[in-house]
Amino acid sequence: MSTTADFSWTDFLAQTIAEFGCTTGTLHRLDPADKHLKLVAHQGIPEALMPIIQSIPVGKGIAGVAAERKEPVEMCNLQTDTSGVAKPGAKQTQVQGTLAVPVMDGERLCGTLGIGKLVPYDFTSTEKEKLLHIGHSISTRLLPG
Repeated sequence: MSTTADFSWTDFLAQTIAEFGCTTGTLHRLDPADKHLKLVAHQGIPEALMPIIQSIPVGKGIAGVAAERKEPVEMCNLQTDTSGVAKPGAKQTQVQGTLAVPVMDGERLCGTLGIGKLVPYDFTSTEKEKLLHIGHSISTRLLPG
């Protein structure tokens, strides 16, 4: 039987990314002290973006907007998106279809979970609900110790 000590955020994220047929992903934990999302795990993110995604203000970028709105934020093609939600550096990921969801424990924001594909893609409402459910399933574990 697996214990909490055996749990790996990297493995969790890799499994989630694979489950959706994606190639990239991030998991952030909300730091209530400074209202920033702090990186917990990542996959497929270019090294040049690591300093940028280590700490994301709530309300900034795709993950930050998902946290602020407490709802999924999706882009069919990040490379051509003109909404202003994605930060300019995000295009370096080469990701096109992307989805970020808040990780919620009831009404309490715990963090965000994001996945991406290298092709344009519209996530279905079922896929959005599934990712929200996955996020909720780890919400209390994601809270600071």
